[in-house]
Amino acid sequence: MPLKQETQNENKETRQHLLECAKREFLEKGYMKASLRNICKEAGVTTGALYFFFKDKEDLLAALVEEPLRQLYAIMEEHYATEMHNEDQVAQLDIADDGDLEASRQIIRQMYANREAFLLLLTKSQGSRFENCLDEVVDISEQQYRRLCDMVTNATGRPRVDDYMTHWMAHIMVDTFVHLFLHETEERVALKHVDALTMYLVRGWMGIMTES
Repeated sequence: MPLKQETQNENKETRQHLLECAKREFLEKGYMKASLRNICKEAGVTTGALYFFFKDKEDLLAALVEEPLRQLYAIMEEHYATEMHNEDQVAQLDIADDGDLEASRQIIRQMYANREAFLLLLTKSQGSRFENCLDEVVDISEQQYRRLCDMVTNATGRPRVDDYMTHWMAHIMVDTFVHLFLHETEERVALKHVDALTMYLVRGWMGIMTES
Protein backbone atom coordinates (compact mmCIF):
# COMPACT_ATOMS: atom_id res chain seq x y z
CA MET A 1 0.00 0.00 0.00
CA PRO A 2 1.41 3.46 -0.91
CA LEU A 3 2.54 5.50 2.11
CA LYS A 4 0.07 8.31 1.33
CA GLN A 5 -2.88 5.89 1.22
CA GLU A 6 -1.73 4.23 4.44
CA THR A 7 -1.55 7.61 6.18
CA GLN A 8 -5.01 8.55 4.94
CA ASN A 9 -6.43 5.28 6.27
CA GLU A 10 -4.77 5.82 9.64
CA ASN A 11 -6.15 9.35 9.85
CA LYS A 12 -9.61 8.10 9.00
CA GLU A 13 -9.41 5.44 11.70
CA THR A 14 -8.12 7.93 14.27
CA ARG A 15 -10.87 10.41 13.48
CA GLN A 16 -13.55 7.73 13.77
CA HIS A 17 -12.09 6.49 17.05
CA LEU A 18 -12.15 10.04 18.41
CA LEU A 19 -15.80 10.36 17.42
CA GLU A 20 -16.72 7.13 19.18
CA CYS A 21 -14.94 8.24 22.35
CA ALA A 22 -16.52 11.70 22.13
CA LYS A 23 -19.98 10.19 21.71
CA ARG A 24 -19.57 8.18 24.89
CA GLU A 25 -18.29 11.22 26.78
CA PHE A 26 -21.13 13.45 25.58
CA LEU A 27 -23.78 10.84 26.32
CA GLU A 28 -22.43 10.28 29.81
CA LYS A 29 -21.73 13.87 30.86
CA GLY A 30 -23.49 16.16 28.41
CA TYR A 31 -21.84 18.73 26.17
CA MET A 32 -21.03 21.29 28.86
CA LYS A 33 -19.30 18.87 31.24
CA ALA A 34 -17.61 16.75 28.60
CA SER A 35 -13.82 16.98 28.68
CA LEU A 36 -11.63 17.03 25.58
CA ARG A 37 -8.80 15.76 27.76
CA ASN A 38 -10.85 12.71 28.74
CA ILE A 39 -11.83 12.11 25.12
CA CYS A 40 -8.20 12.20 24.02
CA LYS A 41 -7.14 9.94 26.88
CA GLU A 42 -9.84 7.41 25.98
CA ALA A 43 -8.85 7.57 22.31
CA GLY A 44 -5.15 7.26 23.13
CA VAL A 45 -4.17 10.44 21.27
CA THR A 46 -2.81 13.85 22.18
CA THR A 47 -4.94 17.00 22.22
CA GLY A 48 -2.86 18.16 19.28
CA ALA A 49 -4.07 15.15 17.31
CA LEU A 50 -7.67 16.01 18.17
CA TYR A 51 -7.22 19.58 16.93
CA PHE A 52 -5.84 18.20 13.68
CA PHE A 53 -9.33 16.84 12.97
CA PHE A 54 -11.67 19.17 14.87
CA LYS A 55 -11.58 22.90 15.62
CA ASP A 56 -13.05 22.61 19.12
CA LYS A 57 -15.50 20.70 21.28
CA GLU A 58 -18.52 22.05 19.41
CA ASP A 59 -17.03 20.97 16.09
CA LEU A 60 -16.65 17.50 17.56
CA LEU A 61 -20.32 17.44 18.57
CA ALA A 62 -21.33 18.77 15.16
CA ALA A 63 -19.55 15.87 13.46
CA LEU A 64 -21.82 13.52 15.42
CA VAL A 65 -25.21 15.26 15.07
CA GLU A 66 -25.24 17.73 12.19
CA GLU A 67 -25.82 15.35 9.29
CA PRO A 68 -28.64 13.34 10.97
CA LEU A 69 -30.34 16.64 11.84
CA ARG A 70 -29.94 17.91 8.27
CA GLN A 71 -31.55 14.72 6.97
CA LEU A 72 -34.47 15.21 9.34
CA TYR A 73 -34.99 18.74 8.04
CA ALA A 74 -34.90 17.38 4.48
CA ILE A 75 -37.71 14.90 5.23
CA MET A 76 -39.84 17.68 6.70
CA GLU A 77 -39.16 20.09 3.83
CA GLU A 78 -39.96 17.46 1.20
CA HIS A 79 -43.26 16.65 2.89
CA TYR A 80 -44.20 20.31 3.28
CA ALA A 81 -43.34 21.03 -0.37
CA THR A 82 -45.61 18.16 -1.44
CA GLU A 83 -48.44 19.59 0.67
CA MET A 84 -48.12 22.97 -1.02
CA HIS A 85 -48.38 21.35 -4.45
CA ASN A 86 -51.80 19.97 -3.47
CA GLU A 87 -53.28 23.44 -3.15
CA ASP A 88 -56.83 22.55 -4.20
CA GLN A 89 -57.05 19.67 -1.72
CA VAL A 90 -55.63 21.78 1.09
CA ALA A 91 -58.02 24.63 0.38
CA GLN A 92 -60.99 22.30 0.61
CA LEU A 93 -59.64 20.50 3.71
CA ASP A 94 -59.38 17.33 1.66
CA ILE A 95 -55.81 16.38 2.57
CA ALA A 96 -54.98 12.72 2.07
CA ASP A 97 -53.76 10.98 5.21
CA ASP A 98 -51.18 8.83 3.39
CA GLY A 99 -48.65 11.65 2.97
CA ASP A 100 -48.72 12.61 6.64
CA LEU A 101 -48.46 8.99 7.74
CA GLU A 102 -45.50 8.24 5.49
CA ALA A 103 -43.68 11.43 6.53
CA SER A 104 -44.18 10.51 10.19
CA ARG A 105 -42.80 7.03 9.58
CA GLN A 106 -39.78 8.47 7.78
CA ILE A 107 -39.09 10.80 10.69
CA ILE A 108 -39.26 7.92 13.17
CA ARG A 109 -36.97 5.75 11.03
CA GLN A 110 -34.48 8.61 10.69
CA MET A 111 -34.41 9.23 14.44
CA TYR A 112 -33.97 5.56 15.36
CA ALA A 113 -31.40 4.95 12.63
CA ASN A 114 -29.36 7.71 14.31
CA ARG A 115 -30.57 7.10 17.84
CA GLU A 116 -27.44 8.19 19.71
CA ALA A 117 -27.13 11.36 17.64
CA PHE A 118 -30.71 12.35 18.44
CA LEU A 119 -30.28 11.47 22.11
CA LEU A 120 -27.34 13.87 22.10
CA LEU A 121 -29.39 16.56 20.40
CA LEU A 122 -32.44 16.19 22.62
CA THR A 123 -30.87 15.54 26.01
CA LYS A 124 -27.15 16.40 26.02
CA SER A 125 -26.56 19.44 23.78
CA GLN A 126 -27.14 22.26 26.28
CA GLY A 127 -24.42 24.87 25.96
CA SER A 128 -23.80 24.16 22.26
CA ARG A 129 -25.29 25.76 19.16
CA PHE A 130 -27.54 22.71 18.87
CA GLU A 131 -29.35 23.24 22.18
CA ASN A 132 -32.21 25.07 20.43
CA CYS A 133 -32.67 22.57 17.62
CA LEU A 134 -36.19 21.72 18.81
CA ASP A 135 -37.18 25.38 18.58
CA GLU A 136 -35.93 25.39 14.99
CA VAL A 137 -38.05 22.33 14.17
CA VAL A 138 -41.07 24.03 15.76
CA ASP A 139 -40.41 27.17 13.70
CA ILE A 140 -40.26 25.20 10.45
CA SER A 141 -43.52 23.43 11.27
CA GLU A 142 -45.22 26.61 12.46
CA GLN A 143 -44.40 28.38 9.20
CA GLN A 144 -45.91 25.52 7.23
CA TYR A 145 -49.06 25.46 9.37
CA ARG A 146 -49.41 29.19 8.86
CA ARG A 147 -49.18 28.76 5.08
CA LEU A 148 -51.75 25.96 5.09
CA CYS A 149 -54.19 27.89 7.28
CA ASP A 150 -53.87 31.02 5.18
CA MET A 151 -54.42 28.97 2.05
CA VAL A 152 -57.69 27.66 3.49
CA THR A 153 -58.79 31.16 4.54
CA ASN A 154 -58.02 32.66 1.13
CA ALA A 155 -59.86 29.89 -0.72
CA THR A 156 -62.91 29.52 1.51
CA GLY A 157 -63.29 32.78 3.41
CA ARG A 158 -63.14 30.94 6.73
CA PRO A 159 -61.84 33.01 9.64
CA ARG A 160 -58.05 32.97 9.97
CA VAL A 161 -56.61 30.55 12.54
CA ASP A 162 -54.62 32.82 14.85
CA ASP A 163 -50.85 32.69 15.25
CA TYR A 164 -51.08 31.55 18.87
CA MET A 165 -52.86 28.38 17.79
CA THR A 166 -50.49 27.62 14.90
CA HIS A 167 -47.54 28.01 17.27
CA TRP A 168 -48.94 25.63 19.87
CA MET A 169 -50.07 23.05 17.36
CA ALA A 170 -46.53 23.03 15.96
CA HIS A 171 -45.20 22.57 19.50
CA ILE A 172 -47.65 19.74 20.20
CA MET A 173 -46.60 17.96 17.01
CA VAL A 174 -42.87 18.20 17.80
CA ASP A 175 -43.39 17.25 21.45
CA THR A 176 -45.32 14.16 20.36
CA PHE A 177 -42.40 12.83 18.31
CA VAL A 178 -39.86 13.71 21.00
CA HIS A 179 -41.88 12.01 23.73
CA LEU A 180 -42.35 8.89 21.62
CA PHE A 181 -38.65 8.73 20.76
CA LEU A 182 -37.43 9.26 24.33
CA HIS A 183 -39.84 6.79 25.91
CA GLU A 184 -39.69 3.94 23.39
CA THR A 185 -36.32 2.27 22.97
CA GLU A 186 -37.37 0.15 20.00
CA GLU A 187 -38.15 1.48 16.56
CA ARG A 188 -40.79 -1.17 15.88
CA VAL A 189 -42.76 -0.05 18.94
CA ALA A 190 -42.54 3.61 17.95
CA LEU A 191 -43.70 2.78 14.42
CA LYS A 192 -46.60 0.83 15.87
CA HIS A 193 -47.89 3.94 17.62
CA VAL A 194 -46.89 6.76 15.29
CA ASP A 195 -49.77 6.24 12.83
CA ALA A 196 -52.44 6.71 15.50
CA LEU A 197 -50.64 9.74 16.93
CA THR A 198 -50.30 11.29 13.48
CA MET A 199 -53.98 10.78 12.73
CA TYR A 200 -54.86 12.37 16.06
CA LEU A 201 -52.80 15.46 15.16
CA VAL A 202 -54.09 15.70 11.58
CA ARG A 203 -57.74 15.33 12.59
CA GLY A 204 -57.22 17.91 15.31
CA TRP A 205 -55.92 20.36 12.74
CA MET A 206 -58.83 19.64 10.45
CA GLY A 207 -61.22 20.33 13.32
CA ILE A 208 -59.57 23.65 14.17
CA MET A 209 -59.61 24.85 10.56
CA THR A 210 -63.19 23.69 10.05
CA GLU A 211 -64.48 25.40 13.19
CA SER A 212 -62.51 28.62 12.76
